[in-house]
Amino acid sequence: MGCRGGIGPIFKKFKPHLLMVLAEVGYTFLNLFSEASFKHGMNPHVYVTYRQLVAGVFVFPFAYFLEKISLAPNMYSASLRYTSPTFAASIANIVPSLTFLLAVLLRLEGLDRSTRGMAKIVGTLVSLVGVMIMTLYRGPVLRNLGHALVHVQGSTTIKENWIKGPILIIGYCISASLWFLMQAVTLKKYPAQLSLTTWMTLVGGAQSAVFTACLTHEPKAWTVGFNIDLWNILYCGVVVSGLIFYIQLWCTKEKGPVFITTFNPLAALLIALLAYFALGEKLHMGSIIGGVIVIIGLYLLLWGKEGDHVDQIKSQEASLSYEEPKEGSQDKGVYLGGEGDKLRRSLDV
Repeated sequence: MGCRGGIGPIFKKFKPHLLMVLAEVGYTFLNLFSEASFKHGMNPHVYVTYRQLVAGVFVFPFAYFLEKISLAPNMYSASLRYTSPTFAASIANIVPSLTFLLAVLLRLEGLDRSTRGMAKIVGTLVSLVGVMIMTLYRGPVLRNLGHALVHVQGSTTIKENWIKGPILIIGYCISASLWFLMQAVTLKKYPAQLSLTTWMTLVGGAQSAVFTACLTHEPKAWTVGFNIDLWNILYCGVVVSGLIFYIQLWCTKEKGPVFITTFNPLAALLIALLAYFALGEKLHMGSIIGGVIVIIGLYLLLWGKEGDHVDQIKSQEASLSYEEPKEGSQDKGVYLGGEGDKLRRSLDV
């Protein structure tokens, strides 16, 4: 009994952290599977459309029985055709800093002159410097230690373009940051995460279908065979756009939008390791240096954010201790507190 009582509170406290770690592992395989599918010839915009629709169909039954946005994934998928999963995941580490910066501009986040308040500002600036280094400085290529463990045979050659690629991934970061903030605002008025996931994926799939139809005029591009393209769509639709989107919404409701974005570096690290050792991908020194700087800035921001959480708990405890009278008190007085700030009187009879 004692063991259970000890593990239960700890698991409850770190449940959002564990879920976000699992979510980042899921995103890691998304990058690798997507790159393999695009090399095989899959159109990235068609892929996003099918992925969103599969996710909506998968989540809909859960939302119906348990509970009575498409621009970002399109830009991210397109960026993988011009750069690499490691580079894209490293640049995506700017999302936490951008989310914080936009939250301040939209007055959803406060700033002060305390040590933790300054850590937020410094962390944001450091992260931006790291991203600029990864974008502008590639550096020498690290020598592969051995042969690639996995070889992806494809009919399409992906040409690197270090102008289009970074522009697309930075556009994704801005869209994703706005998306996370919109989630936090929406969940306050519509707290049903499963239903919201269903609506987001179905509407996102419809938007992506229109967008893809405008760019892709070949009917052959919409054909999916029984190969890596199909498995990639099913995995990303069910696991990423379905389960992971729901996990993110739940964690956003519990911890806020900045919290869930602070786990991005974990996916970047896993992607870099898998791509380098398993796929034999080139790893540039600029990506390593910039990635380390981004992570340092990111966790400066996280440390500053943790102060807000501590201050909020102290404020709530002080408010409760002031508003609630002690049990058995015989003092005459008027107390203002309780649900809805109702006036409660305690009088001797």
